[in-house]
Amino acid sequence: MRLIPIHRCMPGMRLGKKIYNEEGLVLLREQVELTEQLIRRLQAMGVSFVYVADPRTDDLIVPDLIRDDTRRAVMSELRTNFKRMMEDTGRRRGMTQLFIGKQFKSVLSTLIDDLSSHEDAMIMLTNMSVTDLYLYEHSLNVCIYSVMLGIACGYSEDDLTTIGLGALLHDVGKTKIPLDILLKPNKLTEAEFEVMKTHTEHGFRLLKDEPNIPLLSAHCAFQHHERLDGTGYPRGLKGEEIHEFARWIGLVDTYDAMTSHRVYRKAMLPHQAMEQLYAGAGSLYDLKMLETFRNKIALYPLGVSVTLSSGHKGIVVDVNTSHPQRPVIRILQDSEGNDLKDLYEVDLSKQLNLVVTQVNDLSV
Repeated sequence: MRLIPIHRCMPGMRLGKKIYNEEGLVLLREQVELTEQLIRRLQAMGVSFVYVADPRTDDLIVPDLIRDDTRRAVMSELRTNFKRMMEDTGRRRGMTQLFIGKQFKSVLSTLIDDLSSHEDAMIMLTNMSVTDLYLYEHSLNVCIYSVMLGIACGYSEDDLTTIGLGALLHDVGKTKIPLDILLKPNKLTEAEFEVMKTHTEHGFRLLKDEPNIPLLSAHCAFQHHERLDGTGYPRGLKGEEIHEFARWIGLVDTYDAMTSHRVYRKAMLPHQAMEQLYAGAGSLYDLKMLETFRNKIALYPLGVSVTLSSGHKGIVVDVNTSHPQRPVIRILQDSEGNDLKDLYEVDLSKQLNLVVTQVNDLSV
């Protein structure tokens, strides 16, 4: 299979990887034939990229980091509890706080177990879901990234739970933001952005007295928009004043936002988003954290089509965990653009004279 943007899909193509709905259930399974109507529906639902079947790479398997049951359970808790908070008039605020921690702790434990069985895996582009609110899928993604990084850093089980809950609930304060601002389809005005920024304080208040949520997890919600140079919010903290967990969450929160489709902005590919993050290295984000993150992200996801410095074109079929920027490429075309009858693979970690110069077919 290969990875292509949804707007390049053609009727008759078949899905190579399942797509999930807003409940975490499988919406479309592998080998479903795409029709013009189905492609339009997926575009309208915010799907940016899809895997499609390709006989030249039919042996390519893109692993899922978490099981379908786990995804469904996490998404169900996010939707149920976040919607309840949005509908809360304030009279039930105490009840809301007393009932969120236990459920989230339970589903997080399952998620950590799933991810721990893939501790050496690279984090792939995962925006293969549709949801009625970006907040849910984003919360899950940030949690997956944060826990995977915590595992890579050797965090204890307790620390993984703390950063995992902080990541899963980092945006819980957005449930208290007026829907006309939260769901606005274009750029916020300065006044609206000031209201949006209060979600960090709302989140802290919602979580700080929750008996099943560590206080440090509440501080992750409070601090995830703080930046090293003091230009973040809500308190303008600098450097080590920002807890390490919050710095991790702030980093992956930004990355996932950049690589996700939004109504007002198209999704970036991983290598593009990483370049943007590195532009803020040392000022916005910790350089060592960025390096660790870069080494856990598949900058060129499995199935993506690339051009090499030699002019040859191919598809990424494997990721070198020690050199994620130098994947294994199955060559499909020669430098003149002719399709090859006999395909072969090039390992860029060994062929140091070659580099990826372009990602093909994925301009969104």
